[in-house]
Amino acid sequence: MPPLDEFGLIRAWTEGRQTKELLGAAGVTLGIGDDAAIVAGESSQEWLFAMDTMVEEVHFRKETMSESDVGFKALAANISDIAAMGGIPKLALVSVSVPPHWTATRMKQLFDGLYSCANRYGVAVIGGDTTSAPNQLVVSITVVGNVEAGKAIRRDGAKPGQIVFMTGPTGLSAGGLHGLLKSAAEASHTTFKLPPIPSRLVQAHQRPSPSVKAGRMLLENGWGASLNDVSDGVASEAWEIAEASQVKLVLHEKLLPISGELASYAHDNGIQPLEWVLYGGEDYVLLGTADKQHEQAMKEHFRAEGIPLFIIGEVEAGIPEVAMETVGGINKPIPKRGYNHFSKG
Repeated sequence: MPPLDEFGLIRAWTEGRQTKELLGAAGVTLGIGDDAAIVAGESSQEWLFAMDTMVEEVHFRKETMSESDVGFKALAANISDIAAMGGIPKLALVSVSVPPHWTATRMKQLFDGLYSCANRYGVAVIGGDTTSAPNQLVVSITVVGNVEAGKAIRRDGAKPGQIVFMTGPTGLSAGGLHGLLKSAAEASHTTFKLPPIPSRLVQAHQRPSPSVKAGRMLLENGWGASLNDVSDGVASEAWEIAEASQVKLVLHEKLLPISGELASYAHDNGIQPLEWVLYGGEDYVLLGTADKQHEQAMKEHFRAEGIPLFIIGEVEAGIPEVAMETVGGINKPIPKRGYNHFSKG
């Protein structure tokens, strides 16, 4: 069988992957196969656009993620940005720059993961671009969502007196990455079987779950005053809200959720779990603020839906900053750091 050309590859990767019903629900009139896709608009809605890029050896390595995991996570990261506005993810454009060592088979596996995520969250994949690359694979995805006009939850809505909340524990992805890298490094140097990495940590790193339902609950009930998704770490996202809203966020160490699996794994490896909780990133839970009067209703509703909700601090007036009240009652600043692609360190 002769090698497929660009369009043959695109058909092999994308054809028949999504039902007509899913595409129709997203408003798709014409999908992949022409110069542009055609999508019906809705007058009472505003469109949300988000774009993320994953680069081989920067965002993923073969030692830590399968081809299918790469595809799933690349889309999940974009969907999370829509969730952080309280929106509904609808459409995706997928561009890949493919180096020689990423064969057609490997790319099909990547698209297996991507479509698994797309179908789980009802996202119609409607086009993109395919090019060659000299060395590393690059996956760049744009996700389009919509939200009720004038209702999107932004970062600049935090006000003094509000509570700070999270919709799940953090640090799990960082713990999973640590374990996967450690296992890969030690596998070639020892004949002893390494202790297993907690599966919840591995799952959090390889197949994160964007918090779409939580975002919609916060918007539909009018609870979310400000919102961010935890992609670069709790500290970084809290700082973004503080600066956008011109307020001070105070987090309480004793209220920060730490899963038992993470605490145990970190302890076994001589690591303070709080480091991963604050600075790990790629957990894709939501961090936000809400008026104090909504706290009880939020707790009850989230509990009924089986979605975690943790109240972790409050908003104060003052210059934009993030601080933490320690278990010992000391109020100390939290450094403004998280994952930085351009850091020299």
